Amino acid sequence: MALAMTPSGPARAGPGAFERAARTCVGLLAVGIALVPSPARADAETHRLQVVEHFAGRFPDIAFADYAQGALVFDVDARLQYDSIMSLRPFAAELDKAALLWRTPLADGTTYADCLPQGGRMIAGHYPRFDDDLGRVVTLEDLVNQCRVKHGERPYSPADADTMGLLMVHLRSLSDGMTMAIRVEGEGAQRAFEDGRRTFYARAGQLNFSCAHCHIDNAGFRLRSEIMSPVLGQAVHWPVFRGGERLFTLQARYRECHELVRHVADEPGSARYNNLEYFHSYLSNGLKLRAAVFRK
Repeated sequence: MALAMTPSGPARAGPGAFERAARTCVGLLAVGIALVPSPARADAETHRLQVVEHFAGRFPDIAFADYAQGALVFDVDARLQYDSIMSLRPFAAELDKAALLWRTPLADGTTYADCLPQGGRMIAGHYPRFDDDLGRVVTLEDLVNQCRVKHGERPYSPADADTMGLLMVHLRSLSDGMTMAIRVEGEGAQRAFEDGRRTFYARAGQLNFSCAHCHIDNAGFRLRSEIMSPVLGQAVHWPVFRGGERLFTLQARYRECHELVRHVADEPGSARYNNLEYFHSYLSNGLKLRAAVFRK
């Protein structure tokens, strides 16, 4: 099967399509199409710039800022379909639920806006971040759970789309238009970044596949019915609604991808996925956030 970029929008893959596409992609990589920047140890900014330069070389007509659109940057028709869907927002009822959950007071009467920095506004672009006192990466979900526990509530599971997922929909929407600005400063932060990078580039599962195979090596190419999205910009638009009202967080997508390549997946909120999100988000530094959007 030849790989080709076409102007037509990608359609939903049928059963087994991802596996077939994955096998095709692996075969192509074996004959020399792999263009992934070296995952050898380097400081975070050096590596981010390598990735940016890689995409600038492959797609010189695409402006860096446009990578916030994800795979839509490669397909005009898909972008028009997206604009039409976003004008109607079939998930509007879910957005209402998210806003209600955000406004609901905690056990002691405190609201999320009361206990989060800046009332929760324009903060998502700084998360995940490495907390030196805790010695680990702290995600925005962790920040919400710290707030909940402090004010008399139990923490929500990061894997629960109906609670934490909906809260993230509203909270991250309060940072729409903010520029991603993740920091990697200090030895602990560098170690967490390196761990996330290893996960991103490591072959995994029975299909012996890595995140980089799809989202760096073959970004922009059509594999069967799907156009592979570029790693640049992937972290700026989550949570997303897929196929209507199905809510997915970024780490839920990590889990799904690992399962698709037949790898043992973690639950959202694990140290491995938090470090992966830290690395992944850093690569999108300089791009604008936009949460609660539609994706295929």
